[in-house]
Amino acid sequence: MRALVAALDAAAALRELVRRSEPRLAAIALAAEMSGADAVRLSANEALRPVSEGDLYDVRRVVRQLELRLAPTPSLLKLALELRPDRVVLASEPTQSRLDAAPLDSAALRHALPPAARALREAGIPVWVRIAPEPESVKLARGAEIAGVELSSVGTVDLPESERAAALERFGDAARLAAKLRLPIGVAGRLEAGRVRGLVLAAPILERVVVGRALLARALLVGIERALRELRAELA
Repeated sequence: MRALVAALDAAAALRELVRRSEPRLAAIALAAEMSGADAVRLSANEALRPVSEGDLYDVRRVVRQLELRLAPTPSLLKLALELRPDRVVLASEPTQSRLDAAPLDSAALRHALPPAARALREAGIPVWVRIAPEPESVKLARGAEIAGVELSSVGTVDLPESERAAALERFGDAARLAAKLRLPIGVAGRLEAGRVRGLVLAAPILERVVVGRALLARALLVGIERALRELRAELA
């Protein structure tokens, strides 16, 4: 069964926007896990906003599976080594929005990824990397001896319908190459109900699907249990 990962950064951003101490991420994370999420994900950046260091430790204490997404910088790697999440996903530091992290580019895959992955791996923390669905990125990730790749679906699922078929084909090609290189495959980036199914059809070998803002937006209307159930139906 494909794993469904609930990314909760949007809840922290909402809390920051209204300048309140609520919602507590630990409570939302626990509710998501109890409602069927296979793992919970939070992101850490250099500013430790909107997700704070306190949030990270609070959530670590209450959930069974915590994923941490961060850029491969010394200070954030130190935080990961102290927090000891169940999985680290390395990605670029967000630029346009604190919630949107781009894939690592080829320079980072060549130079920053290998030492960061080695440090985490030696500490016993599985390391994945977010990459563009391109053959070169897949090969560079494989060379860093990471545990898996997370293909970015930004620029695929949000294209006009006339352009989406070709993008999905490229996505599927990248997924098949990763599988050939024995890399487990996940996907993340602007996913919501109605968009996941196309990716699953293009790459049936997907093992992990990460959904964030769309999940929380839907949960405001129908509750987190139903929102997760609706997404789970698209993974079949």
